Amino acid sequence: MNASAMNLSAKMLSPADVLAIKERHPAAFERPLVKRFSVVLCVAIVALYAVYVSWFFAIGKVVSEGNWDIAGTYLADWISYEVRPDIDFRTGEIVVEFPKFSPLGSNPDPEWIITKSGIVTVKEKSNNDMTQSKPASSGSFMAPDASSGGAKLSFMAPSSTATNMGSNEATSKARDSNLVSTQKEGINQAEVVFSKTAQIIVTPSVVTLVNGAESVVLDVDPLDETVKPRDVLPEWALQKREGEKIFVNYGFAGRAEVRAKEVKIMRRFFGWENFFFDTNSPYWGKPFSEVASLAIGGERISEGQSNASLMLDNFLNNAEWQHGDVYIKLLQTIVMAFVGTLFAVVIAFPLSFVAARNITPNRFLNQIFKRFFDFLRSVDMLIWALFFTRAFGPGPLAGISAIFFTDTGTFGKLYSEALENIDDKQREGVRSVGASPAAVQRFGVVPQVLPVFASQALYFWESNTRSATIIGAVGAGGIGLKLWEAMRTNQDWENVFYMVILILIVIFMFDSASNALRSRLIGKQQS
Repeated sequence: MNASAMNLSAKMLSPADVLAIKERHPAAFERPLVKRFSVVLCVAIVALYAVYVSWFFAIGKVVSEGNWDIAGTYLADWISYEVRPDIDFRTGEIVVEFPKFSPLGSNPDPEWIITKSGIVTVKEKSNNDMTQSKPASSGSFMAPDASSGGAKLSFMAPSSTATNMGSNEATSKARDSNLVSTQKEGINQAEVVFSKTAQIIVTPSVVTLVNGAESVVLDVDPLDETVKPRDVLPEWALQKREGEKIFVNYGFAGRAEVRAKEVKIMRRFFGWENFFFDTNSPYWGKPFSEVASLAIGGERISEGQSNASLMLDNFLNNAEWQHGDVYIKLLQTIVMAFVGTLFAVVIAFPLSFVAARNITPNRFLNQIFKRFFDFLRSVDMLIWALFFTRAFGPGPLAGISAIFFTDTGTFGKLYSEALENIDDKQREGVRSVGASPAAVQRFGVVPQVLPVFASQALYFWESNTRSATIIGAVGAGGIGLKLWEAMRTNQDWENVFYMVILILIVIFMFDSASNALRSRLIGKQQS
């Protein structure tokens, strides 16, 4: 019976016939136990492994104890910036102070800080305060009080506590008596607006926190250096110890620290501050239309330099973003990756012919060069970067050397394996016409492996551009070092994000170009 007849008879079997066959041959229709429960076993193994990994790395504890507020703040810093004024009221008059390098310029007057003026009572030290004698010392077990004639004192000194308390009260009264109060015109209230529903109202003695429908009143005393809430603090306000500063969190809008003598404000705004021009630029703070008109045909701002040239100079030399330096460092990273990969290809290409068994039949040489390649690639690129940074000092040369050493070992292994898997028919054909050994390799071997070699070199060039960023962070130069410096400040996360975006753009461009070239080399149509 042929195959078609068997298929026809099988199709004509009735359910009763199939059941009869199953009864006669039950083992043939019974699936093995492993196959029947394979899905359940796989799910159980994966679940057990997940439980083991969770226990071994204490994932639950790490997640529960993680400081997600700080992580959220870091992420917010990538796409926003903070303005950090201090509202000082220690003398009884409110003074709003901004940092020296504020993103709002040298004379900031933001609309979200509203001040009110009136009569303020300023407390200052009297002229004879400095001539007051120091309180008498009560002595100690190490140094008896000289005024007591060197009388012996117990190291426990039960009476010293009361004496010290009395001395502190006397010192406080003496300090208060040495302060002179004067009245004058000044700022007696400052209101910081974080949002429509979140504000902080500051007076010399009372700070009011408002968040939606909730409000908290704090009594502040600059002399005793205490902060005391009148009611229970809500979740968005935290005081770690009684009388100490209070942390206020308004979410993305910002945060604040209420201290006994000042209120530190961290007001957050979406975007990147002064990205195009810093506060020293004549273009700073101007709208885009005005900047464009000045660049095209406006009155010349600087003698001997066009407005467009001045604009480009101000942009590249932006003190806060340092665009020019970032671009140079990014170019260094690209050059590091290219030169290191190129040198590795140039060295690995001829050495791979010696390491290939079918090209060089000398087993001793094969093993020597293969172990040499293993040594070079077994040491990670980051370790080589640390070594060459110590040898050559920080800079691109250390990065180029690290990429060169690592990729020479990798290319040598890949190329020698590719040579060992070539088709010998082409080589034998060239040899049969009486060609020299060099010509045999040139025309019988190289055409087969050259597209593969070039494709791998292009892939590693694109990959090394990413690696050069990492090794740059350990001192090998390039944008990696710049990125690490910005991260170490723990405040310039928007600069970090900016450089990350530039790196992603470069990697995307190199990846696209590399894929296109590889597709052409291996004879495929570009997708």
